[in-house]
Amino acid sequence: MMTNPRFEEVKTEAAEAVSGDDLRSVYTGIVHENGRHEYYFGNDTEEAAELREAAAVQVGMLVRVLADRSDSRVEEIAELAVERAEQMELR
Repeated sequence: MMTNPRFEEVKTEAAEAVSGDDLRSVYTGIVHENGRHEYYFGNDTEEAAELREAAAVQVGMLVRVLADRSDSRVEEIAELAVERAEQMELR
């Protein structure tokens, strides 16, 4: 299988970005070819309001990018994401 060169660039950029010193919140979601999912979410806060805001910003960024790249409406991606989230088990 041929790998998209831009995908390789994004993986490298992301790996470099998450190793930075000034991070407040990190989310990484990985989907493997075999369908296995991994997700990592961490924040430099224990306060519920700050955690909620960081999570909302991260979800919003992801939904916006996915909608743009898949020629979908934000609402379509959000609805599908809610369905998938309800089916997932956290570990």
